[in-house]
Amino acid sequence: MSPPTLPGPTASPDFDAHLEAHGAPLRRARVTTLQVNVGKRCDLACHHCHVEAGPKRTEMMETRTAERLLELLAKHPRIETLDLTGGAPELNPNFRRLVRGARELGREVIDRCNLTVLFEPGQEDTAAFLAENGVRVVASLPCYTRDNVDAQRGKHVFDRSIEGLRLLNTLGYAQPGSGLVLDLVYNPLGASLPPSQAELEATYHAELDELFGIAFDQLITITNMPIKRFAHTLVREGQHEDYMGLLVENFNAATVPGLMCRSMVSVAWDGTLYDCDFNQMLEMPLGAGPGVGKPVDLWQIDSFDALEGGAITTASHCFGCTAGAGSSCGGALA
Repeated sequence: MSPPTLPGPTASPDFDAHLEAHGAPLRRARVTTLQVNVGKRCDLACHHCHVEAGPKRTEMMETRTAERLLELLAKHPRIETLDLTGGAPELNPNFRRLVRGARELGREVIDRCNLTVLFEPGQEDTAAFLAENGVRVVASLPCYTRDNVDAQRGKHVFDRSIEGLRLLNTLGYAQPGSGLVLDLVYNPLGASLPPSQAELEATYHAELDELFGIAFDQLITITNMPIKRFAHTLVREGQHEDYMGLLVENFNAATVPGLMCRSMVSVAWDGTLYDCDFNQMLEMPLGAGPGVGKPVDLWQIDSFDALEGGAITTASHCFGCTAGAGSSCGGALA
């Protein structure tokens, strides 16, 4: 059976109208982060995944693209962070090349890790590699209870996630004085906004410490974006319109200055550039309306500084980042 038809991304006059009505213009500031999707292959196929990643996906960043990325990173010292995502980024053969290259340049490296990948064949030393290179781990854990995690991510994922966190703690992550940062990511189980990040973080700390003796640094709360796999679920369950209404009703202009698209460029596995990871999955070109302009890739750009002050492509899904306390790859915004 084919998935339900999704409403297509729009030029988002409503979102732009909200920005204008609240005097909150959205333009790109200085680029400080490159978020790189190194491939869509993953050992999991989570219900909320906006990438629609899974074990059968074949899209993977090639060596040529990884080398060009490091070349540009070396030319742009103002870019402080290389943020690696996927899929499971560790499954890409060039993952370690990118990590080592960026660390040699003195940049922060983030690995958005699903934890279970640490126990996949060939990944036995990945956790130790991350620790040795001082990589900041941002790990998915949508709840501190087994039933909720397994319902969203698959059977036995919770137990393997806890095992992964224990392994990282053993290697020094989230331990005093180690300098190894371990953050966790929460997203709601369904069509609702995340609760207070600060309050939920306190609960996570208490529960994970008491039940499993696990330590972590910060909790990042992220809103489920109404695109791809999660959008299919919303449409199938008749919740798409209500969820979009919830996002629009909770638009918060105070989140706009901190939106990740203002200081980040998203790089696809094939080297194409986008304003954010969500636009990348919708194939909406950098700094242009949907279907307008030509895609720009790593070989067509010499300076990320030239993007400063430029337009940012928007559509209706952008309400997901501006609803309530806001949502970004770094968590709540307001």
